Amino acid sequence: MASGQAVKLFVYDLTKGLASQLAPMIIGRPLDGIWHTSIVCYNQEFFFGGMGIESCPPCGTILGSPDKQVHLGSTEVPSEMFYEYLSQLGSDTFKPQKYELFHHNCNNFSSEVAQFLTGKDIPSYITDLPGEILSTPMGQMIKNMLENTQVSPGAGQTTRHF
Repeated sequence: MASGQAVKLFVYDLTKGLASQLAPMIIGRPLDGIWHTSIVCYNQEFFFGGMGIESCPPCGTILGSPDKQVHLGSTEVPSEMFYEYLSQLGSDTFKPQKYELFHHNCNNFSSEVAQFLTGKDIPSYITDLPGEILSTPMGQMIKNMLENTQVSPGAGQTTRHF
């Protein structure tokens, strides 16, 4: 029996380590990072942001290599079916105009896609982070500043929108 397609979660700290240093002073509690995630399978990295659902070669975003790679398992979903699924998500649930940094973001997308492909969710320390930040007074104050953060493929990388 052939094994399925590997599915990985790429985890990036958007602050490049600053969150762990500054969070106790700014929001009064420690944070390991401010996470951006993507799903890697079928030789592509898939993510959601202000431009909608996009893909590029693995490590092809402006963020470069991920801080962590989490093996989520494997999938038997054929690539054609997966691309159809992404197309449906991109025309409804994950339209560009539905992106919200704290409530409907790349991590929500990664969670949904991981469950579709593997039946497993991404780690809760990632999906719980927005609520943890917003539960602090300073988190509410910096919300507007942070909502303008976006990730896109790096220069010269091919991109596919769904």
